Amino acid sequence: MRLSRSFVPILREVPREAEIVSHKLMLRAGMIRQQSAGIYSWLPLGLRVLRRIEEIVRQEQDRSGAIEILMPTIQSADLWRESGRYEAYGKEMLRITDRHEREILYGPTNEEMVTDIFRTYVKSYRDLPLNLYHLQWKFRDEVRPRFGVMRGREFLMKDAYSFDLDEASARTAYNRMFVAYLRTFARMGLKAIPMRADTGPIGGDLSHEFIILAETGESEVFCHRAYLDMDTPPATTDFQDAAALQATVDRWTARYAATSEMHDAVGFGEIAAADQVSARGIEVGHIFFFGTKYSAPMGARVAGPDGEMRDVQMGSYGIGPSRLVAAIIEASHDEAGIIWPDSVAPYDVALLNLRPGDPATDVACDRIEREMEAQGLSVLHDDRDDRPGAKFATADLIGLPWQVVVGPKSLAEGKVELKRRATGARETLPLENLGERLRAGAITPA
Repeated sequence: MRLSRSFVPILREVPREAEIVSHKLMLRAGMIRQQSAGIYSWLPLGLRVLRRIEEIVRQEQDRSGAIEILMPTIQSADLWRESGRYEAYGKEMLRITDRHEREILYGPTNEEMVTDIFRTYVKSYRDLPLNLYHLQWKFRDEVRPRFGVMRGREFLMKDAYSFDLDEASARTAYNRMFVAYLRTFARMGLKAIPMRADTGPIGGDLSHEFIILAETGESEVFCHRAYLDMDTPPATTDFQDAAALQATVDRWTARYAATSEMHDAVGFGEIAAADQVSARGIEVGHIFFFGTKYSAPMGARVAGPDGEMRDVQMGSYGIGPSRLVAAIIEASHDEAGIIWPDSVAPYDVALLNLRPGDPATDVACDRIEREMEAQGLSVLHDDRDDRPGAKFATADLIGLPWQVVVGPKSLAEGKVELKRRATGARETLPLENLGERLRAGAITPA
C-alpha cells in the first residue's frame, strides 16, 4: 500500500482529551476517530490491527473446539426478564422501545440469547458438549467512558458459551477456554496472567481474569513472580484430553494471583518478598463458570442417558478485541510511538523512500515492495514528498515491526538499511540480499 494513496491522518500534537498512552498514540497514528463519548470510528490502520487480533482469537477458539455463530446486537427485553436480569442489570444497559412499543435493548452481553438458541435446538445429551462463540459489537452505557477504546461504551467482544450435561464436563469446558486464552494472548505478544476474580453481574462461582501488567493499568493486581516466566501451552495441546487440560490449569493456578477485589493480604504475605509482584494490570479476558444460573430459569434442559431431563451446566468466556488494541499499545511502546508485535501489526514493513521522484530510489522501492509481497509480507510504502525526518517519525509512531530505508547515498553503493522497530537495531545490507534475508526468516509473516 502506498502511503500517499492510503488514509492515515497523522496528528502532530497530542489531543487534549487523551489521558493514557494508548489513547494518545491511537489518535496521533490515525487509527481511530471519536464520534461521541466512548464511541469511535475505526480508521484503516486501526481496523487492520483489529482484524488481525480477531483472526488470532478465531483460530484459537476453533482450535479448542468452539463453533462460531453470529447473534444480533439488538435483543428482546423478554429474554432478560426470563433470566431475571432485566431490572437488575442497571443503567449500563441501553433500553429502547421500538415503533410497536416493544421493549428491546442494545446487548451488553449474550447469555440469555444464546441460551434461547440452545433450548430451541438441543434436546439430548448426545449433542453435548457444545461451545458457541461469536464476535459482535456491544454497548454498555458507562457513567464515565474514558481512556479511548480501553473503556468505551461501544466495543467489540468475543463471547463464547459452553453447554454441558454435568458439572465435571462443564469444568473441562472451562479448562479448554482457560488454556485457549493463554495461547491467544501469547500469540499477540502478551504475557497474560490468570487471576482469581469476582464474577460480577454475570454470576457464578468460578471466574478468572486474564491480566497483563502495565504501568497504566486500571487496577492493582498481585501475583507470584514465577508467572512472568511460565511457558505457554503448545499448539499441539489436545483439547479433548481432560486430564492434561486440568494439569495445565493446575500449573497456572498453583501460585498466588489475584485482582484487588479478591486479594488476600495474608496469603500474599506468605510469598517470599523477592517473589512478590504488586503492580498495575489491564484485564484482557474474563472467563466464568455459572452452572444453571441461566439454564434453570429459561428451561434449557436436555435428556440424560437415563432419559431424565436436566438443566445444562453453562459457562461464558469473553475477550475484547477492541480493548486489546489499546492494551497491546500500553504494554508495547516507547517515547517515539507504538511498537507492534509482529502478529498483530497493521503492516509488516514500513518501506521509506527518502527521495521520491528520483528514478533510482523509485525503481529500487518498487522492486523491494514486489519482493516483499511475494514473500507474503504486507508493506506500507511511504512514497510521500516529505522530509526524511518526518518519514522516520511517522514510521516510529505507527510502529511497524520492520523499516526498510532507501536513500540515494546508500543506494549508490547498492545498499539499503534494515531497522527492527522493537530494538532499534539497524543493519546495512546489499539490495540483492534483502530478499534472501526475508526468505531466511529475518522477517516472518504472521
